[in-house]
Amino acid sequence: MSKVLLFYKYTNFEFPKRIQKWQLKICQELGLTGRIIIAHEGINGTVGGSDESIERYKEIILEHPQLHGMDIKESAGGSDCFPNLRVVVKDEIVNLGLKQEAAHINNTGVHLTPEQTHNLLANRPENLLILDTRNEVESAIGAFEGAIKAEISHFRDFPQYIDRHLDEYKDKQVLMYCTGGVRCERATAYLKEKGVAKEVYQIEGGIHRYAEQYPDGYFRGKNYVFDGRIAVKVTDDILGSCTHCKKACDDYTNCLNAKCNKHHISCSTCIQEFNQCCSTTCKELILSQKVKARPAVQRVSI
Repeated sequence: MSKVLLFYKYTNFEFPKRIQKWQLKICQELGLTGRIIIAHEGINGTVGGSDESIERYKEIILEHPQLHGMDIKESAGGSDCFPNLRVVVKDEIVNLGLKQEAAHINNTGVHLTPEQTHNLLANRPENLLILDTRNEVESAIGAFEGAIKAEISHFRDFPQYIDRHLDEYKDKQVLMYCTGGVRCERATAYLKEKGVAKEVYQIEGGIHRYAEQYPDGYFRGKNYVFDGRIAVKVTDDILGSCTHCKKACDDYTNCLNAKCNKHHISCSTCIQEFNQCCSTTCKELILSQKVKARPAVQRVSI
């Protein structure tokens, strides 16, 4: 058996490169793959490996005084969910593109447990808005019932999205969510800084923790993940549609045209008909050998 871990923690690392070397050494010794981002502001990672290696990794990192008590989420998977191991130092552990002061985690939204979230949604106030902070690719295949899906391609576009819709949040209670919670730490802080919402909440542990406790709750469809699994099914609801025929579908693939490589939803019939391409144009370019074909990528089924 194998697992995938998802974790983050905002903390002040004085020497992030030392943390990078430490993490790289541990992961290599334990045979883990995945990606870990380290910054002065903290750590954000997801790794996969055997049960034994994963348990040992958890023991080691939780012994670190700045990571003690960090919430580590688990799901079925393994080292084959990631092509390699990547441990990097960056300016931010999630790319919001703003200085920390503009959306400081000390001013984050009220954290609601999965139980509190479920109760809030079961007794939904009239002035409650549910806001998905993820990008359009993620929200297309899974979302909370009645959620507003941010029209963004990248998380760094989120502040501009909020600025364009500020009037909609005036005097509202706003419940925000993302995959595991890390993006909401700063997204909720950004909305709070605007001073328009009556209250701002975030789901502690994100979709992952909520779906873990309420697999048939108010989240429907699939939870998009950034590894070889692509998405983890939460319910049987199919929210997406095929790019080509518009048939209900929530399976992502990448365009065979290496230059395009567009991540798009495609049903099995259209994958064959369009030669795994996102459009007729790309299909013709591949067939005429005017562009290089993308190397085949093995999708991990869980």
